Amino acid sequence: MTTTIYIIGTALVSLGVGIFIGKSLLRQVFKKEEGEAHEKAKLIIREAELNAESLKKDRILEAKEKYLRLKAEFEEDANKKKNIIIQNENKVKQREQQIATQAEQLKRKEAELNTQKEQLNAQLDGIKKRKEEVEKARLSVIEQLEKIANLSAAEAREQLIDSLKNEAQIQASSYIKDVVAQAKLTATKDAKKVVLETIQRTAAEHAIENCVSVFNIDSDDIKGKIIGREGRNIRALEAATGVEIIVDDTPEAIIISGFDPVRREIARLSLHRLVSDGRIHPARIEEVVAKTKKNIEDEIVEIGERTIIDLGIHGLHPELIKMVGRMRFRSSYGQNLLQHSREVANLCATMAAELGLNVKHAKRAGLLHDIGKVTPEEPELPHAILGMELAKKYKEHPDVCNAIGAHHDEIEMTAMISPLVQACDAISGSRPGARREIMESYIKRLKELEETAIGFEGVNQCYAIQAGRELRVMVDADNVTDERAQQLSYDISQKIEKEMQYPGQIKITVIREMRSVAYAK
Repeated sequence: MTTTIYIIGTALVSLGVGIFIGKSLLRQVFKKEEGEAHEKAKLIIREAELNAESLKKDRILEAKEKYLRLKAEFEEDANKKKNIIIQNENKVKQREQQIATQAEQLKRKEAELNTQKEQLNAQLDGIKKRKEEVEKARLSVIEQLEKIANLSAAEAREQLIDSLKNEAQIQASSYIKDVVAQAKLTATKDAKKVVLETIQRTAAEHAIENCVSVFNIDSDDIKGKIIGREGRNIRALEAATGVEIIVDDTPEAIIISGFDPVRREIARLSLHRLVSDGRIHPARIEEVVAKTKKNIEDEIVEIGERTIIDLGIHGLHPELIKMVGRMRFRSSYGQNLLQHSREVANLCATMAAELGLNVKHAKRAGLLHDIGKVTPEEPELPHAILGMELAKKYKEHPDVCNAIGAHHDEIEMTAMISPLVQACDAISGSRPGARREIMESYIKRLKELEETAIGFEGVNQCYAIQAGRELRVMVDADNVTDERAQQLSYDISQKIEKEMQYPGQIKITVIREMRSVAYAK
């Protein structure tokens, strides 16, 4: 027990001594580390101070360099501006010197002008004095002559004028007689020479157009297709084109009858397309006729362009070109209007060249002189006046406009080419076989017949067929009843009887067709 206590006490004492020694050792270690830490801190601070000093010097050097660079740039810029200012000052000084020099020159010239003015004034004074002296001398001489001749100056002047006037009248009368006699001898001969040479150089063929076209077919079997079931195809074709389709015993031919050549051409081309396609029924007929009309309009433009190219005419307005193309399908007294206008243009150009006039203006006036006959509207104005108005509208030359308007003496001729156009129009129309009065009156009667019917309310279209012996009138089914259609045919016949003159009788057929159209979508 005692031993145990001794051992424990010894252990406790040893433990206390160990703890004390450990603390002493720890204190020494801590002091040593603390000293080392202080040394390291001092080194770090010293290095930081050295780095800061170095960085400070670098920044100061950079700042100095930047300052020097900016200073150099500023000085350079300032020197440039200073040089510019110096140059401008030099220019201003030079300009001031020039102005001063010019001012001195002006002063010197002004002094010279003043000197010349004084000299001229002195000369004028001398001239006035000389003039007064001459006038006095002249009056003195006149007084002496009046005393010698016993006549005043006014009486002598009147006697001299009378004698000169009588002598001049005698000489002028003699000269006029000689000129008139010479003109009578040569004018007729020269005029005939120009006209004959012009006609010979522009000879043209003439063919009188009729009112019938022939459509050739491969076999007579096609006639049945064209007629259709109960004649519906041929009726649709006649209604769409406004011509009469005659299907008779003529082998391999169908007759197309109508006074309007445009309608006949549309009908002929439509028949050709329908026969080539093989599908012939009313709906197809209307479609083909509409396309053919569009193609004819394009062809009219092409004909007009080809005509002005052939004649060498440039700068013609597009609307006038269309009207020139329409001439191909019109006739004047049976003479094709386009051929007539082309011939007149060539005749005018030849005559203008012979007489030394403007060939281009003469040719344009000759081509356009009948342009008033092919306008879409047909006002009451004469075709010459209407053509002149159209030419003015499309900015043609005033000489050309006057020649168009005066070729039938509706207005006064003011241009040199106007009588040429009138003469060439007469030459072209007076050749043997060129014109036929009966054709013109016949076509005019048919047009009047159609215009009479179209004026009634509810009438959409009307066509004169069978040489004017029948008038087919298409009415609007929505606005015209069957009873009204019957009354309309009677009213039209009565108006024709009262207002028109015609041989035989005219059949008026009013057609009212009801159509129902629907679309499946």
